[in-house]
Amino acid sequence: MSDKKNNKKETPVEVPAEAQENKKTVSLQTIYIKDISFEAPNSPDVFLEKEVTPDTKLNISNTHAKLGDGIYDVSLKVTVESTYGDKTMFVAEVEQAGVFAINGYSEEEVRALIAVFCPNTLFPFIRELVSGIVTKAGFPALLLQPINFDSIYSQAMEQQKDQKPN
Repeated sequence: MSDKKNNKKETPVEVPAEAQENKKTVSLQTIYIKDISFEAPNSPDVFLEKEVTPDTKLNISNTHAKLGDGIYDVSLKVTVESTYGDKTMFVAEVEQAGVFAINGYSEEEVRALIAVFCPNTLFPFIRELVSGIVTKAGFPALLLQPINFDSIYSQAMEQQKDQKPN
């Protein structure tokens, strides 16, 4: 066996500052529960009902605030109301939030990330919270179905285009 050393020299490559500034990054800095509440105003009576098929309504909203240069607080709020007849079985409200660092994107791209990527990141956390509090309150498990935030954003953009005068 020969004991030859690799004589190759490594030359550091300098990335121009301009290219470094244009690097596109999105990172989740932290995730937290902003608000959570649960009400079962007609309990324990609702547990005595037999063969109830509740009407369950879901309302979801997305808000954000710019905290600093490229730093955004994005919140996803879900309200679930389950009723049968004129009685409310439960109301669950959960607001899950995350602080995201978004850099190197145009304003339009940032709007899309806040409306699509960030909610997609937060949704599994909010789904688990809603399911957990509903089950712990004694009700059957509630599994929130996946939401296509990309489609919702696309529809909203189409509506904005339609509302603008030509």
